[in-house]
Amino acid sequence: MQPNTLLDALVDEAGISHAGLAARVNLAGRSRGLALRYEHTAVARWLKGQRPRGQVPNLICEVLASRLHRRVTLDDIGLGVPGLPASHGSPLAGFVERATALWRSDEQQRTHILDAPAVTGTPAVMPVWEWENPPEDTDVSRNGQTAVGESDIEMLRSAREHYELMYRKAGGIATRSRIVGFLNAETAPLLRGGYTDATGRQLHRATGGLVAIAGICAYDSNAQGLAQRYFHQALRLAKASGDRGLGAYVIALLVNQSLFMRDYRQAVAFAEAALRAAGGRLSPALAADLHAMQAKAYAHLGDGQSALSSITSAESAAGRIRPGQEPAETGYVQPGLVNVQVAEALLSLGDLTAAREQAALAADEPCHDRGRVHRLAMLAQIELRQGDADRAVATAVEMAERARGMESQRLRDRLRMVREHLVESGCAGADEAAELIDGALRVPL
Repeated sequence: MQPNTLLDALVDEAGISHAGLAARVNLAGRSRGLALRYEHTAVARWLKGQRPRGQVPNLICEVLASRLHRRVTLDDIGLGVPGLPASHGSPLAGFVERATALWRSDEQQRTHILDAPAVTGTPAVMPVWEWENPPEDTDVSRNGQTAVGESDIEMLRSAREHYELMYRKAGGIATRSRIVGFLNAETAPLLRGGYTDATGRQLHRATGGLVAIAGICAYDSNAQGLAQRYFHQALRLAKASGDRGLGAYVIALLVNQSLFMRDYRQAVAFAEAALRAAGGRLSPALAADLHAMQAKAYAHLGDGQSALSSITSAESAAGRIRPGQEPAETGYVQPGLVNVQVAEALLSLGDLTAAREQAALAADEPCHDRGRVHRLAMLAQIELRQGDADRAVATAVEMAERARGMESQRLRDRLRMVREHLVESGCAGADEAAELIDGALRVPL
């Protein structure tokens, strides 16, 4: 059950409280001979995704239309008939309204949005299947009052780079409110503007890259359901842009989330879909990351042969990376990233010697501080497993110092894990390293 962001947006626009909407629905029902006794709690359930029974959806439309002085349909409030297309002017029009409604709810910190769990099964798979399969968008042009031009698209591209850099330096928690505010203030009006098909393709591509960063920040904040919805939005925008490479990048983000949620079979399947569908439009850096994440998934599943095969493919693709020829989105595939991914796979397979070699190579490569914290955490974990406590303590100390100032739930999880393993080891210097980690964790997020 997914939150109904469309209904939430219209209720807010109408300036009506939950109790007020319930009372007006009861009153409208009475005029039709219905004895309704809804309270604010019922409205809260509707906003969380529960579908009202009987004639109530039509009564909600009637109440909101009266307040907004315009026609309101079931599709407008997110209660259209499941399986039927929304009655909007173009295939993308309804998507734009749903997407922008989510951004607005996120900016307003609606708990039913922030706390929604990630979907699994068919609802999780369908966005990937729809991206990979026809029909394609034949025309993404739109009639709107504000004409969208190249300068607007360049602004979105610059914003994506800006917020990605902010995320790497400060973490997803600190960055998320900034990027969501930008989506609402700057991006939503552009999507509702006027543009040709050619300009629209560029607009949807630029927006897709920006929305993907919003998803990364939500993931880093441990709002997994929200992150997944942003990734699904980015995938739909990628399809509208016609850029298969962008879609494969978004799927890589879904693969990473699947690994985090320990759905390893889904991680393998999603990575395979990206590798298959993007084909020659897949950059070497992205191919390397997808193969490396597949290796981790196979290793967790206990399929050593497939894991080693994926490692070989990842290393082969990494050897073909040419930084100046990569799209902006794959900048995260920095030197050493594939090594640390491979190290994690080898660790799961029990090959500690090879895992440490790969982790050490990753830690020696230059990268941004966020990536270095993850690499050092992996290296410290392997050093502890091998009984090299002195090196593990030194690695953990550097990791804790690098993590200072970053607001990231994912990094905190890694720090806590290393701290726990250090304390359990009882090695000399463990208490001092644990104290440094505690210092990094002390400031609340």
